[in-house]
Amino acid sequence: MRSASLPLRDLAGLLALHAGLMALVLWLRPLLPVDETRYVAVAWEMWLRGDLLVPHLNGEVYHHKPPLLFWLIQAGWALFGVNDWWPRLVAPLLALLNLMLAAGLARRLWPELPQTARYVPWLLLGLPVWAAFLTLVQFDLLLVACTLTGMLGLLEAAAGRRRGWGILGLAIGLGVLSKGPVILLHLLPAALLAPLWVARAPAWGRWYGALLGAVALGAVIALAWAVPAGIAGGEAYRDAIFWGQTAGRVVDSFAHRQPWWWYLPWLPLILLPWLLWRPLWRGASRIGWRGDWTLRFLLAWLLPVLLAFSLVSGKQIKYLLPLFPAAMLLLARLAVAAPGTARRPWLAAAILILGGGLLSLAPLLVRPGLAFWVPELPVWPGLALGGIGLLALALPPLSGLSQVRLTALATVLLIGAGHLAVLPAAAPAYDLRPAARRLAVLQAAGAPVAHVGKYHGQFQFPGRLQWPLTEVERAQAADWARTHPQGYLILYQGDWPVLDAGAVAIWPYRSEAADLALWRGADLVAALEAAGQGGGEN
Repeated sequence: MRSASLPLRDLAGLLALHAGLMALVLWLRPLLPVDETRYVAVAWEMWLRGDLLVPHLNGEVYHHKPPLLFWLIQAGWALFGVNDWWPRLVAPLLALLNLMLAAGLARRLWPELPQTARYVPWLLLGLPVWAAFLTLVQFDLLLVACTLTGMLGLLEAAAGRRRGWGILGLAIGLGVLSKGPVILLHLLPAALLAPLWVARAPAWGRWYGALLGAVALGAVIALAWAVPAGIAGGEAYRDAIFWGQTAGRVVDSFAHRQPWWWYLPWLPLILLPWLLWRPLWRGASRIGWRGDWTLRFLLAWLLPVLLAFSLVSGKQIKYLLPLFPAAMLLLARLAVAAPGTARRPWLAAAILILGGGLLSLAPLLVRPGLAFWVPELPVWPGLALGGIGLLALALPPLSGLSQVRLTALATVLLIGAGHLAVLPAAAPAYDLRPAARRLAVLQAAGAPVAHVGKYHGQFQFPGRLQWPLTEVERAQAADWARTHPQGYLILYQGDWPVLDAGAVAIWPYRSEAADLALWRGADLVAALEAAGQGGGEN
């Protein structure tokens, strides 16, 4: 394959923006409940057990996600020791890798237009959704990396190089270990539709035979984990990873259920700010699309996957992240074709000024009752962002690539300013470490500890808990408290309006100033009986 390397100036700029944003995130933001805390909790329990095969959450097998992200987290812990920062650096490192892979795809598609490879990373980073997701502990950027690797392999195979099929098979296998069989939905349509885009037609029987071989290689890689994990995890876990992750999520996904057209109104918003950049529209009129195999390849990648995700009942914006590079590759081609006239950075300035204005007005625009910390939101981050935008207006006209770089910088500054505007006030309501450390002390003293309601493992890693919490339904909480008068229950006061004073400790949680409460069993029973709710119902 052609080198995916970028000029030092671009590499240094991209690295600096990722490092600066993540330094701010690590400083201001705790692991967010319940998703981030849950995923790191699974890695923590695998680490505690010394079990690389079967993920666990709160002592139970966790079949909802494959293990590759958990392995990456544990690999960092093996090198640096158990810490809070490494799990949160996996995503931005993957984001950087994805930018390099996308640049490599651009070089492979348009070797005669090297500028496209320079545009693509900045176009991706300039998408606010992409820039926001690189700060989160999630599986999606890992899936993006596998998708891009698979597409590079597919282009190699289309050029007649057999190693491409091996790369595609490796991408399929790692993709299954990243987020399950959904990787096939991202890679197979473009491969199956090869007659529509391959420039030099191969023997199609051999093509599809080799594709079958790549899928088989991917299956072997995935089964190398799934078979021993299924044996070790038991029948229910085996059924879940071999069937539930596919049929249960694709055919009958009730989580995040949305109508088929749900993505359509989101697409223009996802593609902002680039839909407003005039050179892209001018470039579209200067390209001879007829007979362009690269356009057909990108459409064979984009359209079938978007259609498939529209037909699947469960929908979230993050499911489309593996399609973002394909869209930005197309936009990069338009940018290179646009007239080379230097222009003032109006788009970057607009992002900074409008974003700064909204952040400054947030304490007035957001209903105070939405969360207790809303009145404490500072206005200075928004004012500073808007001031930077006004300074950007004073810059001289810039080339197209410089405009894109500056717009990506504006997007990163917007995400950073959003953190500065919200988190100093809101972070204590999302930081579970004080409560989790209290639970760790109780566990170390041998006290029984229960969580009332569905438990997502949110206290396991922040408190470095060594044992699971007992999960009890609210209706059974009073009975558990009677049985364990010297035990402790962690509950949410908003679910218990009859409770008043008497908790051992209480912390802010999300929108409520006093919601997360720790009760001693005997005290909870007494409080419920005093309120006439001795049975635990209210």
